[in-house]
Amino acid sequence: MKLLVIGSGGREHAIVRALKRSPRAAEIHVLPGNGGIAEDAICADVAATDIEGAVAYAREQGIDYAVVTPDDPLCLGMVDALAEAGIPAFGPFRRAAEIEGSKVFAKGLMKKYGIPTAAYEVFDDAPTALKYVESCPIPVVVKADGLALGKGVVVAMSREEAAEAVRNAMVSRAFGESGARLVIEEYLTGPELSVLAFTDGQSLVPMVSSMDHKRALDGDEGLNTGGMGAVAPNPYYTPEVAAECMEKIFMPTVRAMNAEGRPFRGCLYFGLMLTKDGPKVIEYNCRFGDPETQAVLPLLETDLLTIMEAVTAGRLAEVEVKWADKCSCCLVLASGGYPKSYKKGCEIHGLVNGQLPGGEAEVFHAGTKKLPDGTLVTNGGRVLGLSVTAPTLREAVEGAYAAAEKISFENMHYRRDIGARALAAAEG
Repeated sequence: MKLLVIGSGGREHAIVRALKRSPRAAEIHVLPGNGGIAEDAICADVAATDIEGAVAYAREQGIDYAVVTPDDPLCLGMVDALAEAGIPAFGPFRRAAEIEGSKVFAKGLMKKYGIPTAAYEVFDDAPTALKYVESCPIPVVVKADGLALGKGVVVAMSREEAAEAVRNAMVSRAFGESGARLVIEEYLTGPELSVLAFTDGQSLVPMVSSMDHKRALDGDEGLNTGGMGAVAPNPYYTPEVAAECMEKIFMPTVRAMNAEGRPFRGCLYFGLMLTKDGPKVIEYNCRFGDPETQAVLPLLETDLLTIMEAVTAGRLAEVEVKWADKCSCCLVLASGGYPKSYKKGCEIHGLVNGQLPGGEAEVFHAGTKKLPDGTLVTNGGRVLGLSVTAPTLREAVEGAYAAAEKISFENMHYRRDIGARALAAAEG
């Protein structure tokens, strides 16, 4: 089969490498891809949000099946357009993708169908929102309604921070129209869980749980980023918690989307917090998480293409999805200054054909570019993800950090405590 993957980051690289393991994947194309993905697939310079361009490319290349992973093209209707062109694709249709595309929609869905989440209020103008944060309980969470590259959420520890977040989104329009509406919600506490799940709109199969690390600096300090690393499985996701999530959150969400006439087929991401009152939904994503995917997919034993095709065809119940009884750690190597300003074009040392020559870790490229002379350079905030699987979580974490010592580029930055919280829970 000729496959097409839409996207350009570490998540897409992990998906490409998993698809490559399928005996039916004869050829993989990626739009637009990056310097490392180009070692594993055919990349073409078509933007992930260029729906017309992507459909035209798929037709020209005779693509048999497509995988759409980033939130933007999903929310813009990429899967809809591919389907209309007769090209089956993995990912939700536009109306279903709104579960991530609008936090107001997602919160309203949970409220209507009794799915546990934080209490919240919705605001359409800055003065009303600013008035609210003058007296609401603090800390409080301020969220832009629409997509904001993972940076539209502020956990405000003071009223000043909350007011600044409101002004930044609604007055300064830091996130464009995504910040025209705000959700201001109750601050929850407890261990965080990420659970990605395959669903065809009827059946739902959770993947191995994971723990993301969003903050830029050690000790969960600094600004929120797209994610500085992840480990899997998450030790807080016990069989008891998993059963409660399936009963109260996962399947109710699938049924709620069906009831709203928005059946969801694809990867549904549940960002959860294990509060004193049980698990609650912090956020939904309509696609694979990043960098959770880079920790989770290396543990998958079942053919990914088979699973994805079953999801698209509504036959997920017929597939047995198996996972390795191992642990995984993905450590993100970032450009100094990320998520604010950072330098691009720094030469990356230590890799051969995009990978570590000793195979100590699987290297997923997030922000890299290959120059005409073959030099690999940085081209983004998050540059590389180093993923290691091992019998124990400690071995996986130590393996990822050992691999990081063999790679270098100017101003390279990474957290030194990825997996520390999970290790304390697993070994404590």
